[in-house]
Amino acid sequence: MSDLIYLDYNATTPLDPRVLEEMQPSLTDAFGNAASRHHPLGCAASQAVDRAREQAAALLGADPREIVWTSGATESNNLALKGLAASPAYTGRRHIVTVRTEHHAVLDPCRWLETQGFQVTWLGVDGSGAIDLDALEAAIRDDTLVVSVMHGNNEIGVLHPLAEIGQRCRTRGVLFHTDATQTVGKEPVDVEADHVDLLSFSAHKIYGPKGVGGLYVRRRGPRVRLEPSIHGGGHERGVRSGTLNVPGIVGLGAAAALCANEMDEERARVGALRDRLQSAIGAALPDTVVNGDGAPRLAGTLNVSFPGVDAEKLLQRLPNVCVSTASACTSAAVQPSHVLGALGLDDDLLLGSVRLSAGRFTTEHEIDRAAGALVDAVNAG
Repeated sequence: MSDLIYLDYNATTPLDPRVLEEMQPSLTDAFGNAASRHHPLGCAASQAVDRAREQAAALLGADPREIVWTSGATESNNLALKGLAASPAYTGRRHIVTVRTEHHAVLDPCRWLETQGFQVTWLGVDGSGAIDLDALEAAIRDDTLVVSVMHGNNEIGVLHPLAEIGQRCRTRGVLFHTDATQTVGKEPVDVEADHVDLLSFSAHKIYGPKGVGGLYVRRRGPRVRLEPSIHGGGHERGVRSGTLNVPGIVGLGAAAALCANEMDEERARVGALRDRLQSAIGAALPDTVVNGDGAPRLAGTLNVSFPGVDAEKLLQRLPNVCVSTASACTSAAVQPSHVLGALGLDDDLLLGSVRLSAGRFTTEHEIDRAAGALVDAVNAG
């Protein structure tokens, strides 16, 4: 495995050894149930969960009481959208605004809500993947329940302006949800300054364990009310029942704390690696199209299309380079990327697109090797 070059950080990140070290006690001796506060092991688990809640909240600029633990961002997105839709507090609000380039964890719940009588406005994007803020505001109606716009796109890395979107939603009295799975811990996020009411995130995107995530739910100004989708015990203040994944939550908290301390330096370093990779590929293959170019992008994300190249076959010629041809969550279905389709790419570019994403453990040497291997593989086709 030492010869592998991992450039698929947008799909998942390696577990940071420092995070594993923090998780270890909860995996072995300190195995108590966080709900069993009547004995020492349960109390220790509860305290570990509380500490992680504080760490996650600090990364978002939130109150710890506003963090609800989930199994990951997919569950968080479902809880946010379906929980709002089912809440008696918003009776009569049957309209949702979202964007065609969202992750399927937002698109699919919105499509399901359409079958339940909700109306959804699907906003388009321009050729760089950016949304028109005036069009977004114009889509808001008197019966709009929520605007759901992701912060950073998982395929092309384009960043949407949270603060501007949040301000427009706040002015119109509409709730704002963002899927920030790709940006929490990598880009500055402040739920107060950005006027965010609900925010979804996952541990495994920030060097934590898989199978754990969170949903930020605003407590005041306004107070957001959700109907739970999982019942059975009233955990997480009644919003999400189920025995807490203490080791996973501890890992998420530890990962959040590391990101809070290292984000600025890491973003600069990873951004430089992405630029180095983009320059090397572009110099050798001048016909390469950089998808999302021209819009603000995540530091580590590079999505490129090679005209006349079949990306699936290209990856077969890159056995030692781990990259993606589309979102990892939909890789079981062989179909063109809906994100790139929304950008207006023709079929040739759609089928020749590759996503490369660098991260915390990527080195310059790996970038140079990957660029060389990719260029050789394209030329060999």
